[in-house]
Amino acid sequence: MIAELLAGHREPGVYTWPVDRKEASRGATEAERAGWRAFWLDGHGVHDKRTLLERCAEEFILPSYFGHNWDALQDCLTDLSWVPANTGYLVLYDRWRELADADPATHQTLLDVFTTAVEHWRRTSTPMAVLLLVTEEDRERAPVGLPDA
Repeated sequence: MIAELLAGHREPGVYTWPVDRKEASRGATEAERAGWRAFWLDGHGVHDKRTLLERCAEEFILPSYFGHNWDALQDCLTDLSWVPANTGYLVLYDRWRELADADPATHQTLLDVFTTAVEHWRRTSTPMAVLLLVTEEDRERAPVGLPDA
């Protein structure tokens, strides 16, 4: 999956990625060696919008002016000038099911924000891809309506 993205054989998008965390970590390392900026968004303990936005502020190293709302998150994810990447941006979203189960509307809004950011970066020379990790514990659960990577 990561190799296809890095080689340009798969269009950057928002995908689920059936993978174990060790392999995902290796993929992040491979992406960074190829000049991509990798972010590991860990959703463990994230059950609401406030906590999610705090976690995003930490992981994406958002500037102090980040307004902790959806518009501000979208604006920041379509800028990222404070964390430049040579080749692209890769977001690995782990343990996202906690938010999806606790607050489906917030989870869907986050996916919409990610989709908008991916579409923005697609028009540049620095693409963005978002991969929702589907680990062994997730595989028996219902699909989420996103294409698999």
